[in-house]
Amino acid sequence: MSANTTLVLSDTAVLQKICGANDRNIAHMEELFAAPVKVRGNELHLDSAGTEEQERFRHLLAELVQCVRGGHNPEPGLIGALYRQLSGDDQTSPELFRLNSVDLPLSKTRVFPRTGGQVAVLESLRENSLTFLIGPAGTGKTYLAVAHALQELLSKRRRKLVITRPVVEAGENLGFLPGDLAQKINPYLRPLYDAIESLISPDLVRRLYEQNLIEVAPLAYMRGRSLKDCYVILDEAQNTTPEQMKMFLTRLGENSRAVVTGDITQVDLPRKQASGLAHAAGILAGLEDIRVVHLTRKDVVRSALVQRIVQAYDEHA
Repeated sequence: MSANTTLVLSDTAVLQKICGANDRNIAHMEELFAAPVKVRGNELHLDSAGTEEQERFRHLLAELVQCVRGGHNPEPGLIGALYRQLSGDDQTSPELFRLNSVDLPLSKTRVFPRTGGQVAVLESLRENSLTFLIGPAGTGKTYLAVAHALQELLSKRRRKLVITRPVVEAGENLGFLPGDLAQKINPYLRPLYDAIESLISPDLVRRLYEQNLIEVAPLAYMRGRSLKDCYVILDEAQNTTPEQMKMFLTRLGENSRAVVTGDITQVDLPRKQASGLAHAAGILAGLEDIRVVHLTRKDVVRSALVQRIVQAYDEHA
C-alpha cells in the first residue's frame, strides 16, 4: 500500500521555483521517485511506496529550498545530482552541489555540477592556475571549463578568453575544403562556439567577439605568443603531440589560468604517435598550482544512452 507524503512550504515563490517552468522539475522528480508528485496550493504531495523514499523526498526538498534561498533556480540536472547523493550513488555532500555553481554576470545562466567528479572540476578551476580535465565524452569537460572562463571574463578577473584546439581529423581524410583559412578550420572549432553560445545571449556573444575579448583559434596559432591575464582553454588535447603540449603550456603568462581537456581513449593522432595530454598529465601531476582531474563514466551527464555506450566500450576493452 502506498503512503502519501505532504510537505508544506510557506513561501509560495520558493515553491514555484522548485516546481520549475511548466512544472518540469516536478516531472523530473516523478521520474526519479517513480511516483506521482502533486502540487496543491503551497503543498507538495508524494505518493511513495515506502518510508525510505518519503525520507529521501523530504531531504531533497530541504536541499532545493536552500538552493532557492541562496539565489539559484533549481534545474533537473541539479535535482538528479542531489537525488543520486541521497540515494548513496554519489558520496559528495549535497551542499557542495549548491556551493559550486557557476553564475554568469550579464546572464541569467547558472551552471550546477551534476556529479561528484564535476564538483571536483569546479573546485580545481577556482583553486589552480592549470587544470587537466581527462575523461570520456559527455562528462562536461569543455562545458564546465567554458562556463568558468566566461564567469572570470565577465567578472573582469581576466582580460581575455582564448580557446584553442588542434586541427586533427577524426580518423577520416576530408581532403580539400573550400573557402579561406577561417572557413576551412571553422568546422573543427564549431563545438567551442556551441559551448559559448549555449551559455550567454547572442547579443553578448557578438559584443565579446567584436571587442576581441573572446578568441577561438587552432593550436598552431599559439606558437610564439605570450598570453598574459588570460583564461586559456585547450580542448581535445589528446590530439596534441608532446611537443605541441609543451609549446602551449609555455605560452601562459602572468595572471593567466589554463584548462586542458581531453579523452585519452579517443586519440586521432597517427599510430605510434604519443599523446601530449597523457604525457603532460604524467609529468606535471603533483606540482604546485596544477591539478589533474580524472572523470569516469559515472560523470557522464550528456544522456543515459551515452553513459551506457561508454560503459559498454570500457567493459569491452
